[in-house]
This record gives sequence, structure tokens and C-alpha cells, in this order.
Amino acid sequence: MQGVWPVEQIRTAERQVLAGLPDGALMARAARALTVEAVSMLGFSYGARVVLLVGPGYNGGDALYAGAELSRRGVAVQAVLADPGKAHPGGLAALRGAGGRQVALAEVGPADLIVDGLLGIGARGPVREAFLPLVRWSLDSAAPVLSVDLPSGVDPDTGAVAGPAVRAATTVCMGALKAGLLVGQGRSHTGRLRLVDLGLGGQLPEPRLRRLERQDLLLPATGPLDDKYTRGVVGVAAGSRAYPGAAQLCVGAARLGGVGAVRYAGHAAAEVVRRWPEVVVSDSVSHAGRVQAWVLGPGLGDTAEAVESLEQVLASDVAAVVDADGLNLLVQRRDLLARRSGATVLTPHDREFERLFGEIGEDRIEAARRAAREAGATVLLKGFATIVAEPSGLCYLNPVGAPALATAGSGDVLAGLIGSLLAAGLAPGLAAATGAYLHAAAGARAAAAGPVVAGDLIGALRQEIGALRQEIGALREEIGELRDRPADSAATEGHS
Repeated sequence: MQGVWPVEQIRTAERQVLAGLPDGALMARAARALTVEAVSMLGFSYGARVVLLVGPGYNGGDALYAGAELSRRGVAVQAVLADPGKAHPGGLAALRGAGGRQVALAEVGPADLIVDGLLGIGARGPVREAFLPLVRWSLDSAAPVLSVDLPSGVDPDTGAVAGPAVRAATTVCMGALKAGLLVGQGRSHTGRLRLVDLGLGGQLPEPRLRRLERQDLLLPATGPLDDKYTRGVVGVAAGSRAYPGAAQLCVGAARLGGVGAVRYAGHAAAEVVRRWPEVVVSDSVSHAGRVQAWVLGPGLGDTAEAVESLEQVLASDVAAVVDADGLNLLVQRRDLLARRSGATVLTPHDREFERLFGEIGEDRIEAARRAAREAGATVLLKGFATIVAEPSGLCYLNPVGAPALATAGSGDVLAGLIGSLLAAGLAPGLAAATGAYLHAAAGARAAAAGPVVAGDLIGALRQEIGALRQEIGALREEIGELRDRPADSAATEGHS
């Protein structure tokens, strides 16, 4: 997993690293990375046209030093200074010495690439008036934008955007990931994200926010002595006479998370068993039998029976995923969470979240943390950048965004998958984070074939899990080969 840190911790780490380095060494590393990325985006250097939008301080200095290096490679570089009196003096001298030109915005010629070095990680709130013409010019230009550290106008900790902000094609993030690049509106302004190691790792604390990567995904393992019960059984209390499809979607996904059996409890039993004949069905939670985790809520309605199902599930000591109608029922019954002994995962979208926990505000990560702490539950806050918060404050960010998932029934599939992963043995936070990743990846896979409806996600999810199992199997084989290799062979490889 990739760590993500608050700006305050990153700046402290930068000061500690700077104290042990020659003057300008850190900026030289940053400028080198920007230069490499700029050439990659251009596809060529000699004769290319690059415009630097330069703010004060280190962010602008990085852009100026990169501009100097590009100029030495034959690029025609023009620099527009947002505040000429505060431009980094060394960077400006280097640019001029390499043949780059300082120009007014009105004098800027055509550009093949724009480098956004206006605002750094210390900036908050709307872009200042003096900087707005440069931001607007970048938005009106057809040239792609390369942002230094983060797009100007994006809050580095929350991703909030208050007014005009740069939209980058690529952002080169210096030293450590900032949450603002990964959540909120900031995610859609960041473009392709490239992280550059500046040697801060040893000075940064253990991250309380982690960006999940594919190699971090966990799937329940099955051994040769397992049977359907030892693999875990998931119960699904979902659907109703009015909404039988929710039960079918939730159960369909619950079958795929590694469990040995699925038990369904509710009024859509006939529809469920017709679609999924391997599922054991009953009419109520009390008659369902033993399970290791429950999924409750999708399409359940707000009847007295629905309330009874919620109370029975939350009174049990097994893990539970509460979604959709289950969350709505909880609004007036928060005391059920306080009495829980088993692990709980809540999966709200924004409106459900605000009914339960109040306004989200600009800081989605802090809102999810607050809710998890109040509820004593793992909270999965849905969105293009899904956030999973544990009661301890540890959070996971899902890096896979799939706009196609904004369709009716998609959340029913996600809830069923998370419940299955829980029943099969994953811890609540990792079950929720893994489920969110696989769900989004399945959405992207389904979208590649055309418009997506929720029913498409079941097949795409099976393919995605199958692909991941193959990757995990191949990795295990590779590790096994390394372990079995004779020591002298490993030591001499590459030296023959």
C-alpha cells in the first residue's frame, strides 16, 4: 500500500531532509523528475514549445529549474511569473542562463505543454486574484498541463476546489502522496499521477491513510481440507416483494467472495433460488441458520419485518454489512450499533451518510473517520474515490474509479461482495477496501463492453476475481521457485 500523509507531516519531513542535504539538492531532484515527465508528455524536445506558469517559492522554483533543463535540450521555454518580485531567484537565473524567456501573459505564444508551478502545498482556499488570469488561461488552452506537486487551486489535504483550478493531464507529486490528489474534486483535476521519491520516507510517521494497490488485495484462501462450512457461510437479508431484484443482485455477488455457502432470508426467496439454485433460502433471519456474516438492507423496505430483521442481525455476535434500506432504518435506531458485539461495516452513499452522521463537508476523509469513530463501525463512504475508515482512524483509499457504477443496483452488488469476504475471514477494513477495489475494477471491465447495468457486474466480478486469483497463483509460484533455488545459484545469477 502507498502511504498518504497530511501536508503538515510532509513539510516537517522535508525540513528534516533538507537539513542534511547540500543547498538546492532536493529542488534539483524535483526539477529532474519534471523534466523527464515533460519530455515524455511532449514525445520530443528539440523545437517543442513549453510555457511555465510560475508562482513564488519552491513550487515555482521547481518549474523554473525544469524549464532551464528543457531549454538546454532545445525546447523553446517561456515563463509567466504570477508575482515577479517573489519568483525563486536561483531558478529564474538558471532559466535565463539556459536561454529561456520571461514574458507577460499577453505575449505568450502557442504551447505544446504548460507547466503549472503556481501554487504549492501551502495554498488553501480560492486562487488569489493575481493568479486567476494564469489559471483561466491554462483552462482555455488546448495544450496539456503538467502540474508540479498538485494542480493549482486544489486543497492538498481535502481535494476541495473553491473556484477556478488547473486541470492537469499529469501531476508529478513530490516526495509523498497528498490526499487532495486522491479524493474529492481534486482527483478529477490531477490527471495521471506520478510519485517522485525525494528521500522523505525515513522522516515520515506511519501513515494513517493508505492507498490500496492491486498487489495488496487479499482473497480468502481455500485449503485441501476445507468444506463448504469451513470456508464460511454468508447470510443475506435483502429484497422484498416490491424489490426482488435487489436480493438477486446482492446474493449473486455474495456467492463470489470465497464463501462455501450463501443463505438467503426474505420475501424474494423464489426469485433468488430460481436465479441461483445453489443458495439455501428461508423466509426470515431467525430461520436462516448459522452464518459467519450478514448482509442486510438492499431493497429491504421499511416495514415492521424489515425492522425486526435489522434488530436480529445487529443483536447477533457475527459480522454484518448494513447497506441501503438498512442504513435508513438505522437513522432512528443508532442505539443498535452501540450494543453491537460483532464487527459492522456501513456502506453509505453521500445522502445516506448525511442522514446518519450529518454533513460531509469538504473533507471526506475526516467525515468518514468521524462517522466510524461515532458508530464504532467500519464506514465505507461511496464515491468516485471510495474511502474506507476504521474506528481506529486508519483509512483506505480506493484508487480505481468507475463512473459506470453510478447505476441502480450497483451498491447491492458491492454489499454482497463485502459480506462474502467478511464471512470468508477477512478483517472488516480490508474486506470493505478489497470489495470496493474489485467492484470498481469489475465496473471498468463491464464498461469496456458497453453501457453497464448492475446485472452485468456479477459476470464482470467473477472475471475480475478469477484474474486476481491467477495473479496471486503466479506470484506464489515465483516465490516458491526462489525459495527452492540453490543458494549458490541465486548468488551467482547475473555474474556468469
